Amino acid sequence: MEILIPITLFAMIAAIVVLPRYFRSQERQKFADAMRAAIEKGQPLPPEVIDAMSGDIRRGAPTASPARDLRTGIIWLGVAVGMAVFGLMLGMEEPDATYPILAMSAFPGFIGIAFIVLGVLNKTKV
Repeated sequence: MEILIPITLFAMIAAIVVLPRYFRSQERQKFADAMRAAIEKGQPLPPEVIDAMSGDIRRGAPTASPARDLRTGIIWLGVAVGMAVFGLMLGMEEPDATYPILAMSAFPGFIGIAFIVLGVLNKTKV
C-alpha cells in the first residue's frame, strides 16, 4: 500500500503534463480536418485563418502587458508569503523545518519581485 502514494504522485504529474498536450493535439487535428474539407470544397480561406495556421496568432494566448506582469508578480509574492507563513507555523511544532521552508519561499518571492519590476519598467515604455 505504501507504494501507491508515490505512484499516484507521479501519475498526477504525468497527467498534468500529458493531458493538456493531448487535448491540444486533438483540437489542432480537428481544425486541420475542417480546413482540409473547406479547401476541398473550394471555399476561400480568410486571412485570419491563414495567420492562425502560420502561427502568427496564438488562439487564446494572453497578450503581454505591464498590468499582466504586475498581476503575475503579486500572485507569485502571495505564494511566497503563504509558504513563509506555513514555514513559520510549522516551526512552532518542528523548529528544524522553519528555515528550509523559508528558503524555498524565496524562489517564488524573487520571481514575483522580478515580474513586478518588469511591470513597472514596461509601464514607462508603453
